[in-house]
Amino acid sequence: MVKKIVIGGGKGGTGKSTVATSLAYSLSKENKVLLLDLDVECPNDQILLSIKLDKIKDVESFIPKFNEEKCKKCGKCGEVCKEHAIVNIKNRFPILVKEQCNGCKACKIACPYGAIENDKQIIGHISKGKIDRLNLISGELKPGIEEASKIVNEIKKLVKTTEEKYEFIIIDAAPGTHCNVISSMKDNDLFLAVTEPTPFGAHDVSLVLELAKKLKLKSKIVLNRSDIGNEKIINKISEKYKSEIISKIPYNKEIFKQYSDGKPIINNEIENLKDKIKEILDKKE
Repeated sequence: MVKKIVIGGGKGGTGKSTVATSLAYSLSKENKVLLLDLDVECPNDQILLSIKLDKIKDVESFIPKFNEEKCKKCGKCGEVCKEHAIVNIKNRFPILVKEQCNGCKACKIACPYGAIENDKQIIGHISKGKIDRLNLISGELKPGIEEASKIVNEIKKLVKTTEEKYEFIIIDAAPGTHCNVISSMKDNDLFLAVTEPTPFGAHDVSLVLELAKKLKLKSKIVLNRSDIGNEKIINKISEKYKSEIISKIPYNKEIFKQYSDGKPIINNEIENLKDKIKEILDKKE
């Protein structure tokens, strides 16, 4: 059965994608591995792995089309739009700001005159690539579009039909705790929270561990750049959430050199992390 590991962090810049790509690459030496880059607002796994991507498909979303023959200019559509994508001006037809629309169809449901019809817009695309035995699927949100979770859900839906081909699926989630992060974290076996020993790192990793707790998702901590700050502040977070620190990755020139060359990080810490994760997931079985 495929084992799914989602990797996230409370803020950007903690090394989340570096850990995700390196772990996936290390696992792929002996296992069938699929890496999903679900940080769709800023996907960069293909850069870290020096992979050329080929587009699989565009992702489309609903937007309203106003039938001016039926529209009574009542303003109900704008009142229910939480994204403020519909602007209502007295005695004028509704004005749509397409980039703000998240495709929820609340406006269509609320319209008492059936004046809203289905239209669609492209909000992003899904691509694939490969390095050695590691397969990568990446999503990218179109600039200016607000809602990212639809692309995340489309990728998960696409992968669902073929996931049993793989032994491991590694998910690189976006930083933070917003909707597309929640979509990325659902239905996985393990969550790795990547952080650093700084006050910002401690604050933000608390947020994602709290989210993992609410989702009833088993979580562990990867402490990146472990030798640059105060490890005690992360130890307190670890104790509070009963989330063990299973890896400590130092800040050193070897990692920096591989990162700068666009190569996955291969060192003792990543190899040990791989073995530790296998041990954790085997115990779960």
